[in-house]
Order: sequence, then C-alpha cells, then structure tokens
Amino acid sequence: MTSAGEKQHYALVLVKHLFDHLPAKMTVGLLYDIGCQLEHSCQKWKLLDDGILSRLKFGISVFHAYGHQWPCQLVYHPHKCVGFGLSDGEGCE
Repeated sequence: MTSAGEKQHYALVLVKHLFDHLPAKMTVGLLYDIGCQLEHSCQKWKLLDDGILSRLKFGISVFHAYGHQWPCQLVYHPHKCVGFGLSDGEGCE
C-alpha cells in the first residue's frame, strides 16, 4: 500500500476526512485510477469502517479504465455504473 506507484493511503485519509464532515445518510461516488484495487484493499484489510464502505461507490476514471481487464471495466467503469452519469473522473487532472 505504500510502495512505488499509486499510494492508496492518501485516498483513504481523504475519504475518512470527507466522511467525518458529511451527513450520516449521504452516499459518495469515488472515481479513482485504481478504484477497483482500493475497494478490494478496503474490504480485505478492513481499512475503512463498514459504515463508510456501505455509503461509498467505487469506480475507475474513464481514461484509466481501458488499461484494466474487461471484467473490471464492467464493474467499475463510470458509464456502466448507476449514479455516475457522464462523469469521467478526470476533472482534477
């Protein structure tokens, strides 16, 4: 999680901080280059509270999606996930 490349712990800190300031019933869609791996890590290692995970929908940003395997794209591509609309996840880059 702290090796070279994408550093998942930065995303986790941001998510935890965000949920500290949101109403308890609000859900969030998270588009991240490695959203699929982040969700897997969170579930496998219990990195986020179940109350947060139940209100968080993971996805991968559009331009990075095509570097992922087809089964991953089917689950995490924002145009195939309900709730993301036409978001591409690349607004901050």
